[in-house]
Amino acid sequence: MENQRLLLFAALVFVLFLLWQNWLEFQAKKHPPPLPTVAAATVGSNQAGKPAAAPGQDIPTAASMAGAPTGLQGLSSGQRVHVTTDLFEAEIDAIGGDLRKVGLRTYPESVQQPDHPFLLLNDSSAEVFIAQSGLLAEDQAAAPNHYATFVPEQTDYRLTDGQDSLEVRLLWSDPSGLKVVKTYTFHRGSFLVDLNQRVENGSPSDWRGSQYRQFQRTPPLKTNSYFGGGVVTYTGAVVSTPQQRYEKIAFDQIAKQPLSESVQGGWVAMIQHYFLGAWVPGPDETDTFYTRVVGGNRYVVGMTSAEQTVAPSAAADFRTRLYVGPKLPNVLESIAPNLQLTVDYGTLTIIAEPLFWLLKAIHAILGNWGWAIIFLTILIKLAFYKLSETSYRSMANMRRLAPELSRLKELYGDDKQKMNEAMMGLYKREKVNPLGGCLPILVQIPVFIALYWVLAESVQLRQAPFMFWIRDLAIPDPYYVLPLIMGVTMFVQQKLSPAPPDPVQAKVMMALPIVFTFMFLWFPAGLVLYWVVNNMLSIAQQWVITKRVESGADAVSLKAKEGSGLGLGEQAKKLLTLAKQALPDQKNLGKRKKK
Repeated sequence: MENQRLLLFAALVFVLFLLWQNWLEFQAKKHPPPLPTVAAATVGSNQAGKPAAAPGQDIPTAASMAGAPTGLQGLSSGQRVHVTTDLFEAEIDAIGGDLRKVGLRTYPESVQQPDHPFLLLNDSSAEVFIAQSGLLAEDQAAAPNHYATFVPEQTDYRLTDGQDSLEVRLLWSDPSGLKVVKTYTFHRGSFLVDLNQRVENGSPSDWRGSQYRQFQRTPPLKTNSYFGGGVVTYTGAVVSTPQQRYEKIAFDQIAKQPLSESVQGGWVAMIQHYFLGAWVPGPDETDTFYTRVVGGNRYVVGMTSAEQTVAPSAAADFRTRLYVGPKLPNVLESIAPNLQLTVDYGTLTIIAEPLFWLLKAIHAILGNWGWAIIFLTILIKLAFYKLSETSYRSMANMRRLAPELSRLKELYGDDKQKMNEAMMGLYKREKVNPLGGCLPILVQIPVFIALYWVLAESVQLRQAPFMFWIRDLAIPDPYYVLPLIMGVTMFVQQKLSPAPPDPVQAKVMMALPIVFTFMFLWFPAGLVLYWVVNNMLSIAQQWVITKRVESGADAVSLKAKEGSGLGLGEQAKKLLTLAKQALPDQKNLGKRKKK
């Protein structure tokens, strides 16, 4: 019954994995990241009743990154510049020239709200996520940071038909003659935005300074969880350096140990389920990557460039790129090395990436992500057909030997040593390997887990319809039909497998379909669809193999052959019969001796 123990162990490990992930999410909400110490002198109130801004506390100067006191901050807001392209509905604030709101027009908020773009960047809700940039100089008054007030050339921009790009300019100047033009360039069909901060030095002296780019965001109030209609995914900061291709920096890690590292190339990002924002410098540019906490619970990840000198009557450009959009692996890979790793498949990326490529290729033919999942599951099942066949044949043989194993248990009772010896003898004589089903199952587990993360992380499945009532493969089945079918298929699989001899194991195995059905009620429909199809294919294969084995067409018969083919129970019966036959002869021999 080792197969049953292995299956039970694998199922329990999977259940514990899900519970562990949800416990981590619960703890994160119960114990949020520690708030920084607030300097009393900087705390005030604004008209909205929010903490007043503490100018300069979130500007990445050397002093602030070294841990200078921070005050609670409310985001200042000025005139808004509205930008509409084929992909974006964005708002840029004249205070700092920050990108405060970005709605993704091709990714609606929900199936029920197709005309409401998903707000990836937002400063007007309880969850703040914004992109900021500015300039740093020895004389901070001679460089506009994200507290400076810019003057937009116009307040409404729209990408018209036939127009490939759209430039949004904001102007800043000071009495000395220094002028800065901040220009966002939006491109048709692209989530990548170019940013240029041009310094025109009209002052009589040299200007020395650098640029910075950063994200500010608050931790999500509501996290995805298995029991909340989604999967547990990472939300937080990520950086990429030549030494570390992909490094997550969680909010609590930012609070404990701020980052300050000189990096050539690379990128910094804030990611969440399906979407991300990333600042991407030039590949040969050297920047200082940093993280820190500002205000009450806003977390910053960003970069500052090397210092440049601009002579009088000269100009200099500080260029960078900003990606704000979905996690599309091919697009991200073309923008910067390792940026595609933000599509986080975990440790099984080496397996997950080919699976996603195959899933996408099938979708290109069928045009439906639900059917693509079904056909991918079939292909995976075919690839592992021989391994599965070995496993199911082993299970069928174990089921065939179940009556003989029961007789051995009655014969030897609590003598485990003799029982095990007898069982090993039976397995050897019948050429049955009790562990024959283990290796095939273990080999397939990494592939199943990798496919699970492919389906969980693929933004292509978000709001993708399948058929009938399933209009979004990324959310739970609204009528719970697929989870119930999955539970039935698990129950059928158990009936085809040998029953555990241990009553406790048998009860646990019987309860697993109910437990998994309950959990899968809140799983995304795409994941449940994969599980249902896989179970159905497994049932068909297992049923055919079991019938072959039980009919004797695929296994050695249990009937004994002369001297060696008998089962242990039959051998015991034969020895007992011979003993009874010999007993009368011994009695007659005794009588003859007396005479």
